[in-house]
Amino acid sequence: MNIEMIHAAARRLEGHARVTPLLNAPLLDRIAGRRVLVKAECLQWTGSFKYRGAWAAVSALRAAKGVIAYSSGNHAQGVALAARQHGLPAVIVMPKDAPAVKIANTRAYGAEVVLYDRTQQDRDVIGEGLAAARGLVLVRPYDEPEVIAGQGSVGLEILQQFQGDAEVLACCGGGGLSSGIALACEGRMRTRTVEPAGFDDMARSLAAGERLRNAALAGSVCDAILTPCPGEITFPILQRLAGPGLVVSDDQALQAMVLAFQHLRIVLEPGGAVALAAALFDESLGDTVIAVASGGNVDPAVFAGAMARFG
Repeated sequence: MNIEMIHAAARRLEGHARVTPLLNAPLLDRIAGRRVLVKAECLQWTGSFKYRGAWAAVSALRAAKGVIAYSSGNHAQGVALAARQHGLPAVIVMPKDAPAVKIANTRAYGAEVVLYDRTQQDRDVIGEGLAAARGLVLVRPYDEPEVIAGQGSVGLEILQQFQGDAEVLACCGGGGLSSGIALACEGRMRTRTVEPAGFDDMARSLAAGERLRNAALAGSVCDAILTPCPGEITFPILQRLAGPGLVVSDDQALQAMVLAFQHLRIVLEPGGAVALAAALFDESLGDTVIAVASGGNVDPAVFAGAMARFG
């Protein structure tokens, strides 16, 4: 992985991915006690940054019969749409407890959805088996160089939109977004990963200097960023370039969702709001932070419940 791959992916994304805005609200700054800028990737095609990596990976394929991916929903939708735009069939392996809206949208983009039990089955084994049986190219959700390169285009846009001193906070599952941003912003801004409490494998791994696994694979409302352990490719990048990982509670993520809606008029899902939650509630951060609002594909019942509790 290198910066040249990110620039190449960004060129392929021109005219396809949206350039998302960098938002600010004085009332959020007051709550946080610092300047908070929000990179609104929830406004990206398919509702999350994952479209960038999916397009970058699919557009780099040559003579593929089709693609397969595994995802709790956002990577699924990104790959499904990118494959359709390239005239390729897509098979998506999704956990059966993924939000219904994500499963429905993935099917609506034209993909075949294969459901599995994330607590009992290994999605890597399922995905690799289907890929071999059907002759499909596996597009991994984060441990894939072209996917990381596509996600890194978020970092390039941030550098164009803000020239001051700031740390970039990125919602983190396996580390594709955060490692791409870290590479894009190397020498300019430091990247910090943000995860939900109890599923902070990246933060613990960065502290330990080795890849550690989560004890559980389900149990947080932040479904979009629950992964078994840091990626083999992403972890060394973040070990070299990122600061210590940050951790927020589920309630802080839900409260950040509500505050984003109230003050920025954007809709976030819990996993897509953890970076904003850290920006708002973590007292250890500096005077200016850029929080990547990574996704907005929230289940309506979850959003309504958050508004009832914190609105």
